[in-house]
Amino acid sequence: MKLSQYGYDFKSEMLAQYPAENRDESRLMVVNRATGTIEHRIFKDIIEYFDEKDLFLFNDTKVFPARLYGNKEKTGAEIEIFLLRELNRELRLWDVLVDPARKIRIGNKLYFGEDDMMGAEVIDNTTSRGRTLRFLFDGSYEEFKEALYRLGETPLPRWVREKVEEEDTERYQTIFAKHEGAVAAPTAGMHFSKHLLKRMEIKGIDSAFITLHAGLGNFRNVDVEDLSKHKMDSEQYIVSEEAAQMVNSAKSSGHKVVAIGTTVMRTIETAVSTGGMIKPQEGWTNKFIFHPYDFTVADAMVSNLHLPHSTQLMMVAAFGGYDCVMNAYDVAAKEGYRFGTYGDAMLIL
Repeated sequence: MKLSQYGYDFKSEMLAQYPAENRDESRLMVVNRATGTIEHRIFKDIIEYFDEKDLFLFNDTKVFPARLYGNKEKTGAEIEIFLLRELNRELRLWDVLVDPARKIRIGNKLYFGEDDMMGAEVIDNTTSRGRTLRFLFDGSYEEFKEALYRLGETPLPRWVREKVEEEDTERYQTIFAKHEGAVAAPTAGMHFSKHLLKRMEIKGIDSAFITLHAGLGNFRNVDVEDLSKHKMDSEQYIVSEEAAQMVNSAKSSGHKVVAIGTTVMRTIETAVSTGGMIKPQEGWTNKFIFHPYDFTVADAMVSNLHLPHSTQLMMVAAFGGYDCVMNAYDVAAKEGYRFGTYGDAMLIL
């Protein structure tokens, strides 16, 4: 498969800039891989397609306020920092992206907040845009983290909306977000409300949770036509013993496993053994899934409607079948579905 095969007629007005008023009332396109048939439903109808002891597998990562605005020492030049990951707790070292990167060199000092409440020193170059910062803060680690997050902003993707608003703090997050570390939300999980999870529980549908801290690589453009040459950024994942047991039990007893989003799918396909069972483990994955690919764990998948040429669209097309999924995207566009982070959802059976 080539990059150019994942384009479709996308117009900016198809992109959802705001979430649905109620999480579980987005639209849901239900696609049957075997027949190619398409149904148009509301998201909360999803439980009608599953039975007792079927298993929904969620990503419980939590997005942290990763975008900071500061100024360069002496010149006062405005600098935007994107926190990627903490490298050393004691030394306050963080991997960050810097914009504009050309203005920032090793040894430069940056200041953030009113009255320059927090400073940082650039101590290393990691990539053309990346830097390692040592934050300068005298208080305890807890006080430092609190101050850092108070300065930060919800990292809503720029292509959704330029201005972050108060509601984004809560809505750019799943209701079951627990383990902090993501700079991008697992968007398929954002359609689940407390009420819907309760209805699932009453029906006997099981829930399990893995963790994958989604990074900025989710928004990085694929710039090679030959997809086998594209390299995914590594992301940290955790599959607990409980989650592995629940997945393996569902599989062995003939019940369906439903991957809620591309991050879940990537995690379970990383953690699966040759025998088709999930192993409890943690580590880093840069797995890139595109057609043709043999999936070994999930029987169904929930995903948002992704942008053209994105790695997420490539994974969904691999799971649902290229022709089937690309046809479904054409139907979604004609039917006025909302695309992107805050958009509607697709269930592939």
